[in-house]
Amino acid sequence: MLSQVYRCGFQPFNQHLLPWVQCTAVSRSHRIQPSVIRHVRSWSNIPFITVPLSRAHGKSFAHRSELKHAKRIVVKLGSAVVTRGDECGLALGRLASIVEQVSVLQNQGREMMLVTSGAVAFGKQRLRHEILLSQSVRQALHSGQNQLKEMAIPVLEARACAAAGQSGLMALYEAMFTQYSICAAQILVTNLDFHDEQKRRNLNGTLHELLRMNIVPIVNTNDAVVPPAEPNSDLQGVISVKDNDSLAARLAVEMKTDLLIVLSDVEGLFDSPPGSDDAKLIDIFYPGDQQSVTFGTKSRVGMGGMEAKVKAALWALQGGTSVVIANGTHPKVSGHVITDIVEGKKVGTFFSEVKPAGPTVEQQGEMARSGGRMLATLEPEQRAEIIHHLADLLTDQRDEILLANKKDLEEAEGRLAAPLLKRLSLSTSKLNSLAIGLRQIAASSQDSVGRVLRRTRIAKNLELEQVTVPIGVLLVIFESRPDCLPQVAALAIASGNGLLLKGGKEATHSNRILHLLTQEALSIHGVKEAVQLVNTREEVEDLCRLDKMIDLIIPRGSSQLVRDIQKAAKGIPVMGHSEGICHMYVDSEASVDKVTRLVRDSKCEYPAACNALETLLIHRDLLRTPLFDQIIDMLRVEQVKIHAGPKFASYLTFSPSEVKSLRTEYGDLELCIEVVDNVQDAIDHIHKYGSSHTDVIVTENENTAEFFLQHVDSACVFWNASTRFSDGYRFGLGAEVGISTSRIHARGPVGLEGLLTTKWLLRGKDHVVSDFSEHGSLKYLHENLPVPQRNTN
Repeated sequence: MLSQVYRCGFQPFNQHLLPWVQCTAVSRSHRIQPSVIRHVRSWSNIPFITVPLSRAHGKSFAHRSELKHAKRIVVKLGSAVVTRGDECGLALGRLASIVEQVSVLQNQGREMMLVTSGAVAFGKQRLRHEILLSQSVRQALHSGQNQLKEMAIPVLEARACAAAGQSGLMALYEAMFTQYSICAAQILVTNLDFHDEQKRRNLNGTLHELLRMNIVPIVNTNDAVVPPAEPNSDLQGVISVKDNDSLAARLAVEMKTDLLIVLSDVEGLFDSPPGSDDAKLIDIFYPGDQQSVTFGTKSRVGMGGMEAKVKAALWALQGGTSVVIANGTHPKVSGHVITDIVEGKKVGTFFSEVKPAGPTVEQQGEMARSGGRMLATLEPEQRAEIIHHLADLLTDQRDEILLANKKDLEEAEGRLAAPLLKRLSLSTSKLNSLAIGLRQIAASSQDSVGRVLRRTRIAKNLELEQVTVPIGVLLVIFESRPDCLPQVAALAIASGNGLLLKGGKEATHSNRILHLLTQEALSIHGVKEAVQLVNTREEVEDLCRLDKMIDLIIPRGSSQLVRDIQKAAKGIPVMGHSEGICHMYVDSEASVDKVTRLVRDSKCEYPAACNALETLLIHRDLLRTPLFDQIIDMLRVEQVKIHAGPKFASYLTFSPSEVKSLRTEYGDLELCIEVVDNVQDAIDHIHKYGSSHTDVIVTENENTAEFFLQHVDSACVFWNASTRFSDGYRFGLGAEVGISTSRIHARGPVGLEGLLTTKWLLRGKDHVVSDFSEHGSLKYLHENLPVPQRNTN
């Protein structure tokens, strides 16, 4: 058992380091020829002690996000990582990438160590080359060139291959590390070295001195002299290990490292053999979970397999070293797998001793999927009842909600800018408005799911319907605004979608109570799990990789957040807008009374909103007129900082600061003013510098207004109305999950309709396609049938 402490005839681990003995440093002057660069492999026969004693440096990291604090790191390279597919030569591209990543981390001030395989395979290639060369010369002299193809290469002894490959392998590492101004040192060990106390002391001093001098130790077993493995010769408390996994674990624990990264040819640890139909990658593995795992066969060149890696990882974990097992061979990730792990990204399997109190995000995704499907099967009246109950809870539990929000505001004071604090703040009026919006959603949801959009009679007794259905599981990521949670939850409930919510940590207390109230409302019809709040330390980028669990991502927050999510989402559609650069064009025929009201409301009412005015376009005929002066005076009174566009600045002797970019979303009391020649010039400016969000014309000329409305290619285009009307609640949608500037599926404020897709239902009576062939008995009719009228009450 892993918890048992064994006696094996030498001193406890915490007193002495490993008994490595043969330590050789490769000098910088050593250089290799291109012909030496080949494929390598090496295995050890080092005893595996089951339980390390306590370490002075503390416990392992509990969460992936803490791995960025790792100072001392061991990277173990399996044979499948460093060797080519033919097992005879090095995978030079992968090896160069690994060296680069290790060098980057080393130059960050970390202490990196490598445990590498490869000497046997590298030597095998060199010896084969020598044998072929020798045989070809002899046969050319005695038998002629026609028999060269019949040459047979004898089976090569592994220890001879290791002897031939070790120097070349190290020379290759040295040459690669030299490119990053890093020196590497080779340390060779054998099984017998572990029983010599003095050698253990020597190794301790050697390793620490190398690390002190910013040198990367490269550790390997001396396979040129190790005896063959004897699988049945285990002593009590000592397991004979046939790979470098235990060597890496021993090195990590004895050197008190923070992190051990084990690179293999699989993505990590699976709950069943990789490749099987039900195999799932285990994100986090905890001690005691071994019983839930079925181990498959070893890798193509490995000798220990995944089971040996798990044993070594658990041993290191109990010794206080965090462990990640990941894929070092995948071409799409191998170039950054090590740095991704250190940055805390969800790569491979992370070994942790701390189990989270709640479900993992993967489990939450499955619960949201299952709960969403149950939600979609409810009657429309039942879904509406849930939303009405949630609206009642927002007002009934007002005091508890505002108390939680007060805690968030107090903790955010001094850390968040004033616009973000305003977004974070809840009030009685906000909660009342939320409740009204939710009741609007409930009323509009009566015939949303399952509504028939099209009916077609394909043939006699063969009828086709297109009906609305939920999208599936939505991931909504929002910053600062806790009022977003009940809005989005109500829309998901109305549309029958499962929902994962990831709120900002600045709204933790508010989000928690609002989510509890949402689940309380869902419980009246037994679908509590349909809406999940992600409280784990999952990074947004990691959530965006759950393409098998999430069908649509909706970001609600800053333009930077939206851009980051759009970049991180691989294979998952993202609905949203990266920027809200809203324009207002003041035409030469604009009303004096209307302009200042519209500009003030669009810019000053809520400058942090994505639908706030950012650029004011002025017809050139209005310059130096009373109307223009009124606009400027109003902006000064409202303390709006003005940035002059290039054309506007050219008209002024003393102008405000010239704008750095005409494509800027300020999100504050700042405004760009630019001059245009006419309505077409305004449209061209909007298309060049806008974000297709919301754009407005102010004019009394109906023809000019209609031209603007028809020609501006934005999600929302208004005439004599504030940009702030671009909102789901103000549009009568009840609420919105966001404003989309994309051109596929949904555009503008996205309410209930934007969270639905369709499926086709075909009802027949023993119909087959062959009946409709040229000589068949049936003909296609394709008749349009009446569609049930939608309830608009």
